[in-house]
Order: sequence, then C-alpha cells, then structure tokens
Amino acid sequence: MNALAFGYDFKEIQDKVSLHLRPWHRSFQFWVRAADIYTGYKVFQLRVSLVKDPQKKQAMWDKQHELAADKIYAMCYDLGGFFLKIIGKPDLAPAAWVKRLVTLCDQAPATPFDAVQLVLEEEFGRSISEIFENFDVNPLGSASIAQVHRARLRGDKNDVVVKVQHPGIQDLMMTDIRNLQAFALYIQKTDIKFDLFSVTKEMEKQIGYEFDFLREANAMERIRRFLYENNKKTPVLVPRVLRGLATRRVLVMDYIDGVPILNLGDEMDKRGINPGGKMATLAKQNILKSLTLAYGQMILKTGFFHADPHPGNILICKGSEVALLDYGQVKDLPDQLRLGFADLVLAMADSNPVKATESYRELGIDTVSNCKNEQQEMLRLAQTMFDTKLPPGVVMLQPFSEDASIKKIGVQSFPEELFSVLRTVHLLRGLSVGLGINYSCAEQWRPIAEEALYNAGRLKGANRTKVSNPGRFFWRY
Repeated sequence: MNALAFGYDFKEIQDKVSLHLRPWHRSFQFWVRAADIYTGYKVFQLRVSLVKDPQKKQAMWDKQHELAADKIYAMCYDLGGFFLKIIGKPDLAPAAWVKRLVTLCDQAPATPFDAVQLVLEEEFGRSISEIFENFDVNPLGSASIAQVHRARLRGDKNDVVVKVQHPGIQDLMMTDIRNLQAFALYIQKTDIKFDLFSVTKEMEKQIGYEFDFLREANAMERIRRFLYENNKKTPVLVPRVLRGLATRRVLVMDYIDGVPILNLGDEMDKRGINPGGKMATLAKQNILKSLTLAYGQMILKTGFFHADPHPGNILICKGSEVALLDYGQVKDLPDQLRLGFADLVLAMADSNPVKATESYRELGIDTVSNCKNEQQEMLRLAQTMFDTKLPPGVVMLQPFSEDASIKKIGVQSFPEELFSVLRTVHLLRGLSVGLGINYSCAEQWRPIAEEALYNAGRLKGANRTKVSNPGRFFWRY
C-alpha cells in the first residue's frame, strides 16, 4: 500500500532524521580527528625528548608540525563551518600550520544559486530581477558564514557586492564551537598553561554577532566615518553600505576593485615587478603601514575596531591602497582595557619589564610563575602575545617550543574582551611574515598610545615622545 495513504512522506522523515543527527555526526568527526592530531603530538613529544642535538630536534618539530598541518587542513576543508573561520586562520600557531592553512580563508563550499535567490527574495520581498539589472550567479568568494556576488542595481552605473548568509549555518557553527570549548578545557588542564576556555567563550560571543548583517552594517558605517573623519586620507578603504538593502541575512555595499593580498606576489609577477626589489618592498611597507595605522587608531583612540584582519579580508588596490572588508567581527573595548593596553604598548615599545608586569595586572591577566627573571619573562610573554616583532634570526614564533615564555609563565585567566586584540596582533604578524617585513606594531603605535593616555589625563605632556608627525611610521629591521 502507498505510504502516502497513511499520511507519511518517507523522504521528509529521512530529511528530518538526517538533520537531527547531523550535529552528532559532526561532533564525532571532530573528536576522532582532534584525538588523532593530539595523540600524534603526545607520542612525538616522548620521542623528541630523547634527542639532544638542538638542530635535529628543531628539524623533527618542523616535520611534526607539517604532518599535523596536513591533518588539520583536511579536517577544516571537510567540516567547513567554524573550522574554516578560526582553525583555518591560525593565529598563535607553528609556521607550518600558518603556511598550510592560510589558503583556506575563502574555500567554503558555495550555496547553490537557487538557495541564494530564495534568501534574497525572502529578505527583500521582491524578485532579484526587480532589484538588480545584473547579478552574477557565480560568487566572487564563499566563506564560512556567507558568500558574496557581484551585481548592478537597476538604474545605476556602478557595481555592488551582495553578501548572502548560508542557510542553516548558525546551528552548524554553534555545534563546532561547543566541541572546541570542551577540547580547550581539556588542553588547558593537561598541556598549555593558558586560559583557552575564556578565549573560546569570546569566540562564541563574537561569532554569534556575525549572523546579524544589520549589526555589521552599523559597524562598517561607524568605522568608515571614524577613519575618514580623523585622517586627511583614510589609511584603509571601507565599503559604503547601501542602507535600503541591508537586512539580517543580506548586505549590499559598494564594490571595491582590488587584488586579494594573498595574490599580491602573482600580481607583481604579471606586471614584471621583482617581488624582492625596491619597488615591491616599498609597496609592502605602505600596505603594512596603512593597516597598522588604521588598527592603532581604532584600538587605541576609540576601542571600536575591525577584529578580523585575515588575508581574505584585505584587498590591495591601485597605488598600494588597502581596502578592509568584512565587519562581522568587531570589538568595542571599554576605556579601562583600551587605556590599559595603551600602557602595555608603551611598555613593549620601551622594553620595560616592570611596566609590562604592571600593565598585565591592570588588564586583569592573571599569571603564575616559578621561573627566574620573572619580570623579564613577563615582558617577553607580552611581546610574544601583543607585538608583531620577531626576535633576530626567527622567521616565526613557536609558542609551543620548550623555551617559549608561555611554558614558563602560566596564564590562569585572560579577559575575554582582550582576545580580539590578541588575535588582531597575531594576524598582523602573519601578514608581516608573509610580506617579508619584520617590524614592531608597538613601536609604530607608541605616539597613538601616548595621545590616548594624554587625553585621558594619564600621561603628562612632558613625558610624551616628541614626534613631528604622529602619522609617520619608522621601519626598523
């Protein structure tokens, strides 16, 4: 007898069961792969502890990181979602991880166009053809939460970018982050003396905001207005939001023509520019100068800043101009943390271990240590966490190495709100490594930090560094 006679639709039941089981299947996949990567490192630690030669030991660590990076890449690519957003863009990670995983920024599977069309028509209450004269069905890129399409509005001459949220992505990513939180609790109790759970809680809060594109539109307008009004020429370009076409799941903004920063080397080759030559070096310096100045002003002057400067969100336009995209992750620091971080910037720029230790306490970073030269190690930890400069001869910091400060000084509690600053600094460091320019953001931010403290009445004018042009950046190698 036909099953429909009983009012059953087995396909519908099958889909509902599959949807119900999806989080469980996804969690199982995560834990199987995470356990494999973790146990691989634990077995390796036993093996490498028997090796005495430092060079051989380092070579063994490099190889282990490469093996782990391949496994993490496979997990990120297969599971997508949250893992593309966070693990696919490593911040505090071995060099092999960064090199392997940074290419995952915009490799999320694209949502089929019929589903995109349905979202657009549900949000706008009109057909696509009524709103757009042209709409490219092939996305410019697809990330973890949304994908973007190039289009042109009816009666307009300029192209726009249409950002459309992937259907059902929010539940998927919340499952991912809760699994990561459980893993973080285990790791911080067994291996890493750092409050990882607070970090993942901040991730959960920030990513939750990203599903509201109206919030993103407000953030984009606020940052755009600040940067354009506080500079003769804005250090970075910010897209203009088309207010009548912004909803919780769709965002329409100006199209900015540029080259993704990851493709900068290829673009230079096309134009016959020597990537190691003087012209290329100057262009790279200008790119980093623009980004560093923009972030210094946002973090230290207002505390409201774009908190996701990964390579997929940075375009290089004509004349080495930089465009900063995607304002789903923003952070609004309270004045106490903003000014506390300004104090820490000065401590790092001056290499002042006493001031660095005091600043950590002021920021609410609770540490414990039994090592000698504790204050010196505290400064080293601060520079490792919150500065972009690499020590002489080092091409990438290894936070998990035996002589790392994080192994000597345990971070028992870490303010969740500071994680966005930490992550931003490390993404800037990753960009500087990729561009081949080693510099200190703390040194570059010194005049901005001094201005912020002076305006708050916490620094006397006589104590300020005399800089004829506060916007000038000094590159030190």
